[in-house]
Amino acid sequence: MIRLSANPTIDTVVKLATVAVGMFAFVFVVMVPLYDVLCDALGINGKTSGEAYTSVQAGVDESREITIQFVATNNEGMPWEFGPSVTMMKVHPGAVNDTVFHARNPLPDAMIAQAIPSVSPARAAEYFHKTECFCFNHQPLQGDSAAEMPLQFIVDQDLPRDIRTITLSYTIFDVTDMVGGVAAR
Repeated sequence: MIRLSANPTIDTVVKLATVAVGMFAFVFVVMVPLYDVLCDALGINGKTSGEAYTSVQAGVDESREITIQFVATNNEGMPWEFGPSVTMMKVHPGAVNDTVFHARNPLPDAMIAQAIPSVSPARAAEYFHKTECFCFNHQPLQGDSAAEMPLQFIVDQDLPRDIRTITLSYTIFDVTDMVGGVAAR
């Protein structure tokens, strides 16, 4: 056994600190990327792409109708009023669809929010394409003001036939402190 110092208490503290730093590094350097790779490979967590989808002219499948449900929640401590203008739509695969979410900042101070989407069932995520979404950017709102936030999407015609309902949910987070300022809207 290698002795670091003559004092066994210092040796123990150094070893424990090394283990703690190693554990921290393992979680953030190895586990986070591994989690993302596993979610992508297994199609779990219902993650959608964070980028706009470029549609390709493929026609509309009017023989099928898919129910899209919209859900909005606020992260803990987020004071905004946030929700969809409609909670459900019937759409045809291949058709371009538009809807709007509403947000209101009831506080006197300006804030910046970020909406994070999730699709369920998770295996439908790869067939749900957002061509325009408020979730692509931060959403600044001045105090005591409101905004309409557009969403445009296409359900891919290759959506498996057994999927008849897709739920798109957004959780909105306060990112004012992380962004480091507020842009006027």
